[in-house]
Amino acid sequence: MLKYETLPVTPFQQNCSLVWCDQTMKGALVDPGGELPRLTAAAKRRGVVLEQILLTHAHIDHAGGAGQLARELGLPIVGPHTGDQFWIDGLAQQSAMFGFPAAEPIVPSRWLDDGDEVMVGQCRLAVRHCPGHTPGHVVFHSAEAGRAFVGDVLFAGSIGRTDFPGGDHDTLIASITGRLWPMGDDTVFIPGHGPESSFGRERRANPYVRGT
Repeated sequence: MLKYETLPVTPFQQNCSLVWCDQTMKGALVDPGGELPRLTAAAKRRGVVLEQILLTHAHIDHAGGAGQLARELGLPIVGPHTGDQFWIDGLAQQSAMFGFPAAEPIVPSRWLDDGDEVMVGQCRLAVRHCPGHTPGHVVFHSAEAGRAFVGDVLFAGSIGRTDFPGGDHDTLIASITGRLWPMGDDTVFIPGHGPESSFGRERRANPYVRGT
């Protein structure tokens, strides 16, 4: 079964997720935006052997630590979708703009497309391409665990911003309704910021997508 621990990092309190297979103790970090010593310490504390880095998208608070972590630990970077290449190319500028430590370059070992799968130990994560916040945003879904790691697509009571380059409101709503809702109302999602919620709760109460 897939297990996880949510670790907010950076001044933006971005939810990095340490995910692992409880059978093999092999794991990954989803969106390691910064504070790398704390992230690797959490893995060590849990007895998790990190084997890869998973990126939902390439905004600095989600991807800022990925290059350094990949270099220091020899880990492959998996994701996001190629639509975020221009955000990856601009990581240094993003660092300067938002006052983050300088981000090391990122070269994904594997780009992800809608319908792909990623294995964490023996646990299967389905990949859904969910553009709108960024063009290359992806979501990781564990049907077995009933969990989805959705980055900045959806939040408890809100949705991702669409005023950044490449963002589009209608595209984001289509991603939520067409690719998140079919995962089921009982699915609990871990957003890029803030508390967890369920898709059913957001369909009932989130003013941006209520009734969709």
